[in-house]
Amino acid sequence: MRVVLYLGMIVSLGVFAVTVYSSYWKAKTGYGDDWESLAILDGKHPDSLTGGDLTHFKFGNISFEQEPYNLHWKLSALFDGGDGVFERPFSEAQSFNDGHYADGLGPLYNAKSCEACHVADGRSAAPSNERGFEGFLLRVSIPGKGANGGPKHHPVYGGQLADNANQGHQPEVKIAMRYEEIPGMYPDGTGYTLRKPIYDLTETNYGPLGDDAMISPRIAPSMIGMGLLDAITPAEIIAYADPDDADNDGISGKVNWVWDIEAKEMAVGKYGWKAETPNLRQQAADAAVNDIGISSSLFPDQSCGEGQDACREALHGTVGDAYEMMEKELNEVVTYLEFLAVPARDPVDHPKAQRGEKLFVQMNCVACHKQTWTTGNDHRQWRLRNQKIHPYTDLLLHDMGEGLADHRPTYDATGSEWRTPPLWGIGMTERVNGHTDFLHDGRARNLEEAILWHDGEARAAKESFKHLSEDDREAVLAFLRTL
Repeated sequence: MRVVLYLGMIVSLGVFAVTVYSSYWKAKTGYGDDWESLAILDGKHPDSLTGGDLTHFKFGNISFEQEPYNLHWKLSALFDGGDGVFERPFSEAQSFNDGHYADGLGPLYNAKSCEACHVADGRSAAPSNERGFEGFLLRVSIPGKGANGGPKHHPVYGGQLADNANQGHQPEVKIAMRYEEIPGMYPDGTGYTLRKPIYDLTETNYGPLGDDAMISPRIAPSMIGMGLLDAITPAEIIAYADPDDADNDGISGKVNWVWDIEAKEMAVGKYGWKAETPNLRQQAADAAVNDIGISSSLFPDQSCGEGQDACREALHGTVGDAYEMMEKELNEVVTYLEFLAVPARDPVDHPKAQRGEKLFVQMNCVACHKQTWTTGNDHRQWRLRNQKIHPYTDLLLHDMGEGLADHRPTYDATGSEWRTPPLWGIGMTERVNGHTDFLHDGRARNLEEAILWHDGEARAAKESFKHLSEDDREAVLAFLRTL
C-alpha cells in the first residue's frame, strides 16, 4: 500500500512538473512544439536570416504581419490579441446609465486605429492633397525645453496637430500642401528630379500657430523587428556612438537621451524618427494617446492644449479601468510588436546585388547603417535574447544637412539630426504597401531619391554614389531591394 502511495506521489509530481514546464517555463523560452517549422531556417544562407530566428520566408503583401516560426501558443495568443487591438478602429465614448462606454477615441486625433497609419504593418505613403493625410502627422513645439528636457509644447496645440475630431469638436488644423520640384544632375550627365514638400497650415481652428511654432512632418514607418531593436542593450548603442568623431571619419553618431516615463530617468532613445522614445511599451502608449486619443497608465491625460476646454471636458471611455487602453490591451499590442517577424533578405546570391553590397560598404554607408547587432540577454521576452540580427541601423542621431532639417529640436537631437532608420524589409515596401515613398516625410519617391537627399554627415557617401557609373548605381539599388 505504501509503495502504491509513493508511486502515486511520484506520478503526481511528474505531472505537475510537466505542466509547469509546458505552461510556464516553455512559454518563457518563446518556443513551442512545432520545431519542424523553425527547421526551415537551418538550410538557409546565414546572410538571409535578417532577424535571427525571427526571420521568415513568407513573401507578399502580408510579409510584415507574420509571427515567428514555432512561437509558443501562449505568446501566439497574445500576438493575435495584439493584432486585434492594432487593427480595429477605436470608437467615440458614449454616455449610458451614468457610464461612459466604448473606447474613447479622440476627441482630437489623427487616425482611428494603428492599422490606419501602418497599413499591413508597413510604411505610410507620402501625403498629398489628392491622396489625403492618413498615416501622416505634424509634431509641433515652440523654442525652449519642455518637461524633462523634451520639446516645449505649443501653448494651444500641445505637441502634435490633430487633423481629425469627433462629432461636435473641431480638428486643430486642416492640412494643405504642395511639392516643389528640384532638378539635379549626376556627373555623367544623367538628370534627376527631387521633390520638397511645402505645407500650408493657415487653416487652424484654435487660433494661429504663431511665427515661433516649429513643425516636424512624419510618416508612419514599418513595424517589423521592433522587438529585436528593443532587445539591443543601451550599453551596446552607447559603445558604438562617436559624438565627437574621434576616428575622424566624418561620422559622429550620438545617443538621444530621452525621458523614460515609467523608470523616471533619462534613457537611450531608440524609436521614432529622432529616437525620442526609449522602449517599445512607451512608444506604443505614446502613439495611442497622441495619434488616436487613447489614454493609458503611461499617458493618463488627453492631448488637449490650453484653452481647448471642449477637448478636456469630453467623455472618456474608462468603464472598468482607469484608462482607455487597459493594461491587458497594452500588453497584447506590445507583445504583438515584439514578435513581428522580419522578412528574409532575398536573394542573397544575385551577382548584381552582391556587387551593390560591396559598393555600399566601400562608400561607408555602413558607418550609420550598421549591418549587424547581437541582442542582449536581459529582455523580458527570452526568445528575443542573443539573436544575431541585421537591421542596418546604428540607432544613433546624425546630422543629415539643411535639406532634410525640420528645425525642431527633440531632447538632444538638433533640428537637422535624425535617427538612422533600419533598412530591413525596405525592399518589400512596394509589395506590401504599393508604393516606394521613403524618408521621414515621404518626399523620396524611391530609394535613389532617398540617397540623393542625404547630406551633412552622409554627404560623402552621397557624392560617392553620384560618381558611380549608372550600372554601379543600379547595383547598389538592387542590393537595397534584397533587404
